[in-house]
Amino acid sequence: MELIQQYFPNITAAQQQQLEQLLPLYAEWNEKINVISRKDVENFYERHVLHSLAIAKVIQFKPATRVLDIGTGGGFPGIPLAIMFPEVQFHLADSIGKKILVVQEVAKAIGLKNVKASHCRVEQLKGDYDFITARAVAPAEELTKWTHSLIINDNHNKLPNGWLFLKGGDLTEELKPFKNKTTIHYIKEFYKEDFFEEKQVVYIQK
Repeated sequence: MELIQQYFPNITAAQQQQLEQLLPLYAEWNEKINVISRKDVENFYERHVLHSLAIAKVIQFKPATRVLDIGTGGGFPGIPLAIMFPEVQFHLADSIGKKILVVQEVAKAIGLKNVKASHCRVEQLKGDYDFITARAVAPAEELTKWTHSLIINDNHNKLPNGWLFLKGGDLTEELKPFKNKTTIHYIKEFYKEDFFEEKQVVYIQK
């Protein structure tokens, strides 16, 4: 938790309490369902929470923004972002039912009112969203193709509506189809931990 406070010193007492509850909850669920790797439980706040919150270093979502998190797994980046932006609506979706169960139970346990969770494939999703997030789910071209129709054209954030992906490594080939619609934010510019050396937030404008 010290890590989170170091990089996000303005979080409220309520947000701090919710963030503190996450580790014991995920550790408990991990004993029943393998949501995250055992090694990552030891580095939970760095590799899951802080990583997810790199998106909050790129954009401060305005109230009433609607965000869809696809392939959310156990709730990343959706759950940490929902804590950080309580006035933003988050829809977390995954094709694996037991992971969505974890998302629902964690959100309920910490009192998150702005999270909806769905067990479904990306292709089955319907709705209107401002932004779509994902963490290492599939190549960007596939993700944008599947979800292009879900993003509305009416912008009310500083960034125009689009996609925010957490990715790693060399993305030169993967991002070629998007030409001048892409901005890469290197997470090592936000955080000093070695884990983030090759990690990026990729923003693709619709």
